Amino acid sequence: MTSGVVIGQDGRPRCPWGASTPDYAAYHDDEWGRPVRDDVGLFERLTLEAFQSGLSWLTILRKREGFRAAFAGFDVERVAAFDEDDRARLLEDAAIVRNRAKVDATLANARALAAFRAREGDGAFAELVWSFAPPPRPRPRTLADVPPHTPESKALAKGLKAEGLVFVGPTTAYALMQACGLVDDHLAGCHVAPRR
Repeated sequence: MTSGVVIGQDGRPRCPWGASTPDYAAYHDDEWGRPVRDDVGLFERLTLEAFQSGLSWLTILRKREGFRAAFAGFDVERVAAFDEDDRARLLEDAAIVRNRAKVDATLANARALAAFRAREGDGAFAELVWSFAPPPRPRPRTLADVPPHTPESKALAKGLKAEGLVFVGPTTAYALMQACGLVDDHLAGCHVAPRR
């Protein structure tokens, strides 16, 4: 059986993208695909996935601490309260990706999430996102077996948009599902243990 894993410098089999740099290896091994079930963690991942659109994920990983500082640790209510001065500050902040549409989307999403959480309670965003998790399936054998989106990610994107979130198409929603462990797209043969 052909496998798409590669052997990293440490001798461990990984998904090919996870073996290309130390930054990717750490993210791949310690974070990607592990369940994230808190609103702050999900807001951070959603924001970073949106900022990644059209860019290398490595760019986002290397600017992650800058994003955390710029967006108040991804505290939903604090970001929702950002004003025009904060927006201007973000657009000048070289520690993040200075993309007007993505900054505006993050602020709009924070406001939408704050309103949703005020109405539904803490943890409601995590419940909403996880309600779209598909049943477990076998791990893909190669990267070619990993879809760019699924019916569940299309439904998640629609559900997020219904709550007022923006910049959340099916592909971004699927990347969120991968990053936060709703799906397990580590390749068969990868050393990272399957999610439980």
